Amino acid sequence: MKGFILKLQRAKDEDMIVTILNQERVAKYYRFYGARHSILQMGYLIDYEEEQEKANFLPRLRSVSHIGFPWLYDRERLMLWHQFISIFDRHFRDVESIDDFYFKRLLRSASRWEKQSPKRLIIETFVSILKYEGRLQIPNHCVICNTKIEDECAFLKGFLPAHPHCSKESGFNKETILELFEELSAISLSDAAVDRLYLIALKGF
Repeated sequence: MKGFILKLQRAKDEDMIVTILNQERVAKYYRFYGARHSILQMGYLIDYEEEQEKANFLPRLRSVSHIGFPWLYDRERLMLWHQFISIFDRHFRDVESIDDFYFKRLLRSASRWEKQSPKRLIIETFVSILKYEGRLQIPNHCVICNTKIEDECAFLKGFLPAHPHCSKESGFNKETILELFEELSAISLSDAAVDRLYLIALKGF
């Protein structure tokens, strides 16, 4: 099966506990001498097999091969990918079974990471996941004062909408945000807006 490595934890000696998001679940695996293998890196897409152990122990990770992307050799893009992946690790910390939607969105992003703006891809993916989970709030009312938002909206963690003066955050053009939410495309956003939305996304879902 295929999956993205969300997290690596050192176990005893050089063994590793590897958290992987695949098409069905987010699971932890045990890899003997995992610290010796450069193929095990946060954010990597791998093909692997699992070997079930006793019921009270983690399954073993076996026959691992790396599925690479050209942008892995671009230091800045790789750093942004690590930041992106860390959002998913936090989001699924207490979750096991998931829909294949999440794996497909990660794979879609990874496939476009080299030729498109990573920050715009992060924003688009973040919004699409909020929409899929039914948590994307159209910026019509402020979550702080519960009154109508007119021309400019600011965002709290999870893209919760608020007035700039209520949240003490800089605002965004509401029409541009509505286009992002409806089209799931960040193409109309300015670079400055992208930088700010990206930082909000990094706070998590």
